[in-house]
Amino acid sequence: MMQPKSADPMSRYRPSAELIAILAVCALFVVVPALLNNDYLLNKVARYLVLGMLAMSLSLSWGYAGILNLGQAMSFGLGSYAMAMTLKLKTVPVHTGPQGLPDFMVWNNVAQLPWFWWPFESQTFAILAGIAIPAAVAAALGWFMFRGRVTGVYVAIITLAAMVVLNLVIIDQQQYTGGFNGITDLAQLELFGIAFDAYGRSTYYLVTICMAAALLGAYAFTRTKAGLIIQAIRDHESRVRYFGYDVGAYQIVAFALSAAIAGLAGMLYTIVMEFASPTFLGVQLSLSVVVWCAVGGRQSLLGALLGAILVAGVQGALSESATFLETWTLVMGGLFVLIVLFLPKGLAGLVSSLWALIRQRPFRPFRGVHGIGQTEGGA
Repeated sequence: MMQPKSADPMSRYRPSAELIAILAVCALFVVVPALLNNDYLLNKVARYLVLGMLAMSLSLSWGYAGILNLGQAMSFGLGSYAMAMTLKLKTVPVHTGPQGLPDFMVWNNVAQLPWFWWPFESQTFAILAGIAIPAAVAAALGWFMFRGRVTGVYVAIITLAAMVVLNLVIIDQQQYTGGFNGITDLAQLELFGIAFDAYGRSTYYLVTICMAAALLGAYAFTRTKAGLIIQAIRDHESRVRYFGYDVGAYQIVAFALSAAIAGLAGMLYTIVMEFASPTFLGVQLSLSVVVWCAVGGRQSLLGALLGAILVAGVQGALSESATFLETWTLVMGGLFVLIVLFLPKGLAGLVSSLWALIRQRPFRPFRGVHGIGQTEGGA
């Protein structure tokens, strides 16, 4: 029997609604500098975009691969420190040591630059390391977990514990990392003759381009065969394993890719904030990322990104308001509880449901008085 042909053979090449929404959001953020004539607000929006990237990276791990990583801030912090180290070595005014040592090393009586700082004299190495080191650490941790078939809450506990250990090491090794104070007084990033001032448009466009590239790259990955297999593992791991796929290998890839995006976001955050701090790989930030994903929709890359921007923006507005200065944390907690109870798929799930309802609703043209007259006449 002949198979029926598709009514529209070009339909498979048409972009999906999600891709159209991603392109529209990216285009919207590109024109933001034309709408904001305020360097402080532009810097704040750039900061929210970076946090959105971080939430989107967790969505790739949690929403698509089913791996709840409570230590996502670890990858973010590693990227942040990689960028801070190279910018610190380029800050001439604070080179107070005989060999151009950073100021905090001089204060702690360090005689010479430690060996693990040497490669960061190269800015190219630092940029590559800010992505590769988080990915490598995640791959090593993933190999330990997924080859051992560790799942569920145990993955969350292990990732959280690894992040806490790294945070304590950075704080403890003050003479090499700056300790509680972090790494401050950084030089501006310079690429291809362009200086990226934290409050300038060049930095904002750098963040926007990286955000768009990461978002589109992650979306493209989810549409590949590997991305579909990862989603199948999330839904039914044992069945995918039965078909002969190396489940652990696919989980490691998703875990490492998520960490690489988080590392890129961390480097951008250092550029925007002009310092690196142990709080960038702290428990509070890591748990906040989980909240952002839940609010925006963990199974939507764009939803997680917008959820982070929305929550961080509302949080910033409430904390700066005299009315909610003492109660903004209570308000944010209440909003999160309501969303979890009534919108388990987040805001992206709500939008998807409304869109599906609109598409399924049949179109009934209004007949007007003539139609009513016909009905009454027929009666």
